[in-house]
Amino acid sequence: MNRDRSRAEAPAAAQELPFQHRARKRFGQNFLHDAQVIDRIVRAIRPAPGQTVIEIGPGQGALTTPLLTACGALTVIEIDRDLAGQLRQRHAGEPAFTLVEGDVLDQDFAAMAAGLGNLRIVGNLPYNISTPLLFHLLKQRAFIHDMVFMLQREVVERLAAAPDSEAYGRLSVMMQYHCAVEPLFNVPPGAFTPAPKVDSAVVRLTPHRPSPFPPVDEGLFGKLVKAAFSQRRKTLRNTLKPLFPAPRLEQLPVDLQQRAETLGVSDYVRLAGILEQCGPVE
Repeated sequence: MNRDRSRAEAPAAAQELPFQHRARKRFGQNFLHDAQVIDRIVRAIRPAPGQTVIEIGPGQGALTTPLLTACGALTVIEIDRDLAGQLRQRHAGEPAFTLVEGDVLDQDFAAMAAGLGNLRIVGNLPYNISTPLLFHLLKQRAFIHDMVFMLQREVVERLAAAPDSEAYGRLSVMMQYHCAVEPLFNVPPGAFTPAPKVDSAVVRLTPHRPSPFPPVDEGLFGKLVKAAFSQRRKTLRNTLKPLFPAPRLEQLPVDLQQRAETLGVSDYVRLAGILEQCGPVE
């Protein structure tokens, strides 16, 4: 790396000594250290002054300093008390730096966005909470401009998967219904300390505005998709049977002998609209 590059261009965190900290398995910690990968992620995020950026799981701060430099203000959410303390010490005296110590699954992003405009949420997400966190964020997408995350490569493949593929499932349908999914690039295990046993990937998720799909009851849509994929080896006739009255089930505009992975997102939206006409679902 050329050390004469300006602070605004260089991945500054890569030039700082990492915290003395042993990675904790219960938090799924794998710390990013590769300067080129850090630089590539920051360039993918394209943070700019005036934007409200929130970093989830800053860890040792590999992305934190370049993000703070680029956008001028940054909020980070860290559950590990030791790391939170070291981040607080490193950025002491910087009024544009805000640290929230706690579990990201407990955070109210709507409250964070109040008066500040839509949020840009980024981070190297722990593998053990990535799916619950994505669903948590979907519920609050009205306050989110976009999300750029490092995830397990397999998760990114599931997010972006097309029908009739092995990776396509409930997560694919739910995320693509709510967001545009853009896989950006893969990251090898060696970019982290300790090195995980799997490859990672960076993805951009942008909530649809406006949605390309007709409006449906989102609660029913979620129940429908969950039921359809609850037993992947069963046909739609079996998985959807508990949701639809028998006569209406046979009239659905899909082949009930197919399995859930054969239907596209628009198909599930159409079925959710029909389900809504059938009355309450337990």
